[in-house]
Order: sequence, then structure tokens, then C-alpha cells
Amino acid sequence: MKILLIGKDGQVGFALQKKLLPLGEVIGTNRESLDLKNLDSIKATIHSIKPDIIINTTGYTKVDLAEKEQELAYQINTLAPQAIAREAEILNIPLIHFSTDYVFDGSKKDSYLEIDQPNPLSIYAKTKWEGEKLVYQHRKHFILRVGWVFGIYGSNFLFTILKLIQEKKSLQIVGDRWGTPTSVYLIADIVFRIVKNIKNKPDFEDFGTYHIASKGETNWYEYACYITNEAIQLGFKTQM
Repeated sequence: MKILLIGKDGQVGFALQKKLLPLGEVIGTNRESLDLKNLDSIKATIHSIKPDIIINTTGYTKVDLAEKEQELAYQINTLAPQAIAREAEILNIPLIHFSTDYVFDGSKKDSYLEIDQPNPLSIYAKTKWEGEKLVYQHRKHFILRVGWVFGIYGSNFLFTILKLIQEKKSLQIVGDRWGTPTSVYLIADIVFRIVKNIKNKPDFEDFGTYHIASKGETNWYEYACYITNEAIQLGFKTQM
């Protein structure tokens, strides 16, 4: 099985590279080897590799900056997934595409379900939702919504807090943003199971949109406090 992993240098992509190796040949791309702003390059790359499955973990993720770089966010989060899905359709192969909990407006008190209607508020969220809708047109698709992802590689809230507590004596963290920290290893395990099922079951038809999240919930303030306390107990040098 030949697996095309788009975004190998991101924290999810990094975890998937090694995890998927038992299932076949993993061919990873990054920003240098595949320019997602170049739709012709996307087409050429996919057709030269001729994968059995495509996993797209990449995207424009600078939420605040997207308000200024709207065109770039649209190119990477909307047009690139559309181009990837189109080539997957032509090759008649499955596509696993990663999206975000930001497609929801955050007003629901309980956890969001796959059947809930998205209501994106920011440019980042809107471009991700538009990308989802275009990927959805490809029958053999998985749209995996994730949020609050953390791991030992790449940028995430965990590393941000660890960096800040080394530099500052106090932090101001909001407590009104709720979510569930989710490990890249949990995500990688689930993707592994999906790919394994696709490989072993020619009649596999469980395509669709799924949410991946750990159990429980917290807010940014409580999460930051937990990270800080654990770091101090482990002997981490801080300014706190």
C-alpha cells in the first residue's frame, strides 16, 4: 500500500509517519516539496506518486493572522483540499482530510457532535469549513475534526505555556474557552485503524465526518495551571 502523507512536518503528520509504516510505503511531503498554493503542482505530485490513499494533515493554522492573510488562508484551507479531493476522485482512492473544531461557533454548552451544523466565525474557520464542503463532494472521504492537539513535536498550547513560564513571572490566560486536549498519538492510532481497515476490506464504506477528542474537558486557564504545576513538580526551571 502506498500512502501519500501531505504535511509530514506538522505535529500530526510527524506522528503519522512512523505509525503508518507497518501498513505500507509512506511518502511524505512538506512545504518545500509540495507548494499547496500551486494547484498544478498538487495534481502533478499526486499523479506521479499514484498513491492508494491520501492523508492531508496540513493547513493554514494562524488563526489571528488569517484575518489579514485571507487570500493565503483561502488558497491553503479551501482551494488546496478541493484540488486534492479532485485528484483522489479521479484515481478513485480514499482521502483522509483534517479539519478543526473552529468550524463551530462555541456557543453549545455540550460537546459538539458530527450532526451539529457548523457556524464558523473567523476567516480561518470559514476557509476550513469551505474546504470541508469541497472534500465532502468526493465520495471516499474522511473528514477528521480535531482541536487542542498536543505532542512532543511542533507548536501547540503545551509548548507555548512551557516557554512562557520560563520567561515570565505571571501569565494572563482566559478561562472562557473550553475544549479537550487531544494527543497526536491518539489521533495517529485512530488514523492507523482507518487505513488498516481500508487496506484489509475492499468493500469498506464507513466514509464520512468524524470528531476525534479525548474524554473530559477543561479551559485554557485550567489547562495552563495544570501544565505549570506538572512542570514544577518535574523540576522544570520556571519564573513562576
